[in-house]
Amino acid sequence: MVKIILLGVPLSTNHIYKSHCRFGHPSVYMTAEGKALKESYGWQAKSQFKEKPITGDVSLDVRIYRAKKIGDIDNYNKILFDSLTGIVWEDDKQINELHIKKLTDKKNPRIEIELLK
Repeated sequence: MVKIILLGVPLSTNHIYKSHCRFGHPSVYMTAEGKALKESYGWQAKSQFKEKPITGDVSLDVRIYRAKKIGDIDNYNKILFDSLTGIVWEDDKQINELHIKKLTDKKNPRIEIELLK
């Protein structure tokens, strides 16, 4: 079993992606805050996971510790899984089993990920 702990306030998809319409064409983009968080998660994961990215199916047990009790449980996945792609696994489409639990920790918000092989 491998455990990775990502420190910092977990942000939901609503805080990471924004959309706008230009010349009649809608567009979605990642905010600067989202890019910084994705980069931070990537560096934190690299410092803890020293192996080559996993190539087969991946099962995860994820615990999201938020400072406040807000946000849908499924709004945290996108940034988390994308930031670990190429570091922990080759592609997030390899995730075939996922268990997520939301918890509250005002003093130490974080995300704890256990890879179950």
